[in-house]
Formats: sequence, structure tokens, C-alpha cells
Amino acid sequence: MGAYYDEIEIEDMAWDEAKGVYHYPCPCGDRFEISRKQLTNCEDIATCPSCSLIIRVVYDPLDFEDESPDDEGSASQESEEDEEESDNSDDDQFEDALEKLTLTEPSAALVAAAA
Repeated sequence: MGAYYDEIEIEDMAWDEAKGVYHYPCPCGDRFEISRKQLTNCEDIATCPSCSLIIRVVYDPLDFEDESPDDEGSASQESEEDEEESDNSDDDQFEDALEKLTLTEPSAALVAAAA
């Protein structure tokens, strides 16, 4: 990416609990924003939703290494539990499909027609 408006350390940004983003004032009057999910994915570009300016966020990716990919704290724990339950049912369906799978030899007429 080309030119950044500025490089700002994460410690200089403010955490907005309601929106779930770090923010920093933009000269246009709005604010640059970057989410914990973006930081977890090693993205370091904060954007302003009102103008075209961007800043580079200077931070240690290892600080966000143990974060879940979701932004939603306790709600993400509940969704992970739900996902584990749905994963088990998917596994059961996959095993059922394997049990019902039958392989047959293609008839000689179909092989000849395909050739």
C-alpha cells in the first residue's frame, strides 16, 4: 500500500467497547477504526469511514495471537459451543453417508459410449 496518513501505535488508540473497534481521530472529523479481528489477522491498516485517509497501526501481532477470530467476547464462546455440536452432527452425517455408499462396476456399454 502506498502512502499512509500516519503511523499510530495501538497504545495511542482508544478502545470502543460498543462498536468493538480501536479508533483514532481523523482530520476530517470522523475517526480511523480497526477491529480486533483485523488485528488478529495481522491487518494493520485502519480506515476512516468518511474519507479516503488510512493509517498504519503499529502493534505486536503476538498480543492478538490468542484472540478468537470473532469480535464478540462471551457471545463467541457460545457460538463456538454451538459450532462444536453442529460439527459432531456433520461428522455423524458423513459417517452415515459412507455406510450407505456402494460402488459398482460401470457397465461395458457405458464405458464404450463414453469412449
